[in-house]
Amino acid sequence: MTGWFDVHGEGPAVALVHAGIADSRMWEPQLRTFSETHRVVRVDLPGFGNSPFESDIVSYRGAIHDALDGAGVDRAAVVGTSLGGRAALEFALESPDRVSALVLVGAGIDDHEWSEVVERFVEEEEAALANGDLDAAVTANLGLWIAGPRRTLDDVDPHVRDLVAEMQRQAFRLGKGHDDLQADRLDPPASTRLTDIKVPTLVVTGDEDIEDIQAIADRLAREIPGAERATIAAAAHLPSLERPEEFDRIVLQFLGEHGV
Repeated sequence: MTGWFDVHGEGPAVALVHAGIADSRMWEPQLRTFSETHRVVRVDLPGFGNSPFESDIVSYRGAIHDALDGAGVDRAAVVGTSLGGRAALEFALESPDRVSALVLVGAGIDDHEWSEVVERFVEEEEAALANGDLDAAVTANLGLWIAGPRRTLDDVDPHVRDLVAEMQRQAFRLGKGHDDLQADRLDPPASTRLTDIKVPTLVVTGDEDIEDIQAIADRLAREIPGAERATIAAAAHLPSLERPEEFDRIVLQFLGEHGV
């Protein structure tokens, strides 16, 4: 498997793994700060950004593995958001010797029972895509993940809103014609192995994110040994993009405290 990645800076390695509503472009603010002290490996997962699907069997944690190999990095702190957070968690369980620290931002997990709010969103998105209405599908994603439950899209920085819309639209373009995709599932699943995580872990959410994500984050912080928890105000599912200065301060301080 080969996917797109790029490398910036020198120092201890940090891999940045994007959300499912985004691609590697969501990390542009961090390239300017993290790369001052770290070697940053930025990944496009299969079906996102510059990484088209190569088969209908998809391994997101495998994409992290391949990017680190391609960059010549043996061990890295892995910072993952949403889908990327779940991939980072699973990668840490599958390849613990390759992970120096974990930062899980609005991460998913395999056994979460999603709320009716999310189920209705999925139905709306699927109906829009079935009708070929990419704009409606993109708008549904922006409403749930970027605005969140208490804000409107008018409350969100237009640059953030427009960038996420373009990243999500690109993912929909790459996904067209791939209706039989299957994820390469971790076995046993991460939800049964959280106590096996032995590296320093920071769990982050934006305080405007949906309740499902807050609940998952609280669980990760509770069950991963020694995990730390942080919340970023005035941000929803992508705090690194909405509040980059605060995100960078929290994450870089965490990495520094743990010698990463």
